Amino acid sequence: MSTLGLIGSGHIGGTLARLAVAAGIDVVLSNSRGPETLDGLVAELGPRARAATPVEAAEAGDWVVVTVPLKHYRKVPVEPLVGKVVLDTNNYYPERDGRFPELDAQRTTTSGLLQEHLPESKVVKAFNNIFYKHLAALARPTGAPDRTALPIAGDDPEAKTSAARLLDLLGYDIVDAGPLAESWRFERDTPVYGLPYGLDLHKHGDNLDVPAASADTETIRAGLAAAERQG
Repeated sequence: MSTLGLIGSGHIGGTLARLAVAAGIDVVLSNSRGPETLDGLVAELGPRARAATPVEAAEAGDWVVVTVPLKHYRKVPVEPLVGKVVLDTNNYYPERDGRFPELDAQRTTTSGLLQEHLPESKVVKAFNNIFYKHLAALARPTGAPDRTALPIAGDDPEAKTSAARLLDLLGYDIVDAGPLAESWRFERDTPVYGLPYGLDLHKHGDNLDVPAASADTETIRAGLAAAERQG
C-alpha cells in the first residue's frame, strides 16, 4: 500500500488528502501547529489517515507533498526526504512571502529553491496552478472523456514518472512542462495558472470561486507554450 506524506495540510494539502484516501492511498498529514490541530480532518478522512509531525510525514511518504507558504520552505526537513519524490505546490506571492531577489531576477524558480534546499531529493513541481475547489471537483477516473490535465516539471525523469502515477491515481492526466527551470510556465500570471480550470474564469478577476471546468492535455500544452516570462 502506498502512502502520501503531506507537509502542510491547508486547502491544497487537505484536498489532496481527500483525493488520496478516495483512491485507496494512506495519508500522513502534518502542519506547523502540531498533529492535534488536525484531529478534525483525520476524523473526516477515516482510518487511512493519521496526523504526525513534518519529519514523520516525510519519513512515511512514498510521495511527499510540500504545500507550505514559500517563505517557510527552509523549514522543510531535509534528511527524511533524501532520495524521495517531493511534489512542490509553492507559489511566489511577495506580499505574503517577502522578496526573494533570486526569483525577482529570474535566476531560479520556486521549485528550484526547494530543490537547492533538498539536494538529495527529487523535486517535481505540481498542483500549484489550480484552485483547491477545482482540484477537488475535476478528478476523474483514468480514461474518462472529460479528464483534466495538470502540468508537472522536474529534473529527474523517474521522479516525473512516479509523480505522474500519483496524479493518475488522484484523477488527473499530466503534461510534462520540462525541467524545473521551465516550471515558471505554470506559475502565477501565466495562461495555465488557474484560468483553464474555472468556468469563464478570465471574466472574474481575482475571484477563483466559480464552477469548475475540465481542461484537457492539448489545452494545457498550448497554454504552457504561450507563457511569457514577466519582467
